[in-house]
Amino acid sequence: MALNVVSAWEEVPLFDSEQAEAAFWADSQIDLRLMEGATAAGAELSESVTITLRMDPRMLGRIKRVARERYLNYQSMIKQWLSERMEKELKDR
Repeated sequence: MALNVVSAWEEVPLFDSEQAEAAFWADSQIDLRLMEGATAAGAELSESVTITLRMDPRMLGRIKRVARERYLNYQSMIKQWLSERMEKELKDR
């Protein structure tokens, strides 16, 4: 049986239960490039710049909830989203 390949974090649903999450991952796997991108973001910490970003508290709460459900740091997840969008924008030029 071929596994579904998850190539973007948006493809991972929000799970209602651990059983639903286990069922999803039983026939899915993360694309190696997506995983490398997530780990590369952590490797770039020494080369990063601190910024201040004002955000609606409700939106930040929702972002944190999504990150927590994916077992990710919310700031790393935001950086990953920005990186993915930047790549898409550059491709669409």
